Amino acid sequence: MEAPHDQHPAPPPQAPPGDRTGADGTGSTGSTGSTGGAAGAPRNETTFTVPTADAMRALGLRLAGLLRAGDLVLLTGELGAGKTTLTRGLGEGLGVRGAVTSPTFVIARVHPPLADGPPLVHVDAYRLGGGLEEMEDLDLDVSLPDSVVVVEWGEGKVEELTEQRLHVVLTRATGQDAPPGEGAAPSGEGVGDTGPEAAEDVRTVTLVGVGPRWAAEDLGALG
Repeated sequence: MEAPHDQHPAPPPQAPPGDRTGADGTGSTGSTGSTGGAAGAPRNETTFTVPTADAMRALGLRLAGLLRAGDLVLLTGELGAGKTTLTRGLGEGLGVRGAVTSPTFVIARVHPPLADGPPLVHVDAYRLGGGLEEMEDLDLDVSLPDSVVVVEWGEGKVEELTEQRLHVVLTRATGQDAPPGEGAAPSGEGVGDTGPEAAEDVRTVTLVGVGPRWAAEDLGALG
């Protein structure tokens, strides 16, 4: 279950026009391209439509294939948007030890690799209202060079760790309210229901790679 947060982040950036649907039903909206960021850093952006929890996990599996030690991934999305489901796929794809769940009550969890890959550091920064200084005890600056660091609710808080990072923004595709009881069920994600609310499972996932590390990656191929 994701953290019982009572606030939501600002709306994500608008997706470009167009549509492409992958074999697992994941749709890619628009084309991936590099543009100048606010500080001159290249930005590589693409948007997907993700219809189910399985498709969200599969997207995480594919994304894991691009990740390497030193990568910082920031996840933004309201309660039940699918952040932990995506991270679960990342963990499976990276081949790390332990079940990936919401790190709500411990702030951060470290999942060591089962083979030769990097460990996964999974952080929930929601309650850390300040910036990176409030996260010093987590030693993320020490962990990052040798790990893949995934931070839920990290936007505006941990960007100082590196100028090269991947922002992942998850939203309900049509802006619906959460299904009744969402956030209390063990699954917690609100993605992949099979009842009358199944249409509300559809999510929009926008990937924004910032910096030279991500400029040449074909993010659109993940769809």
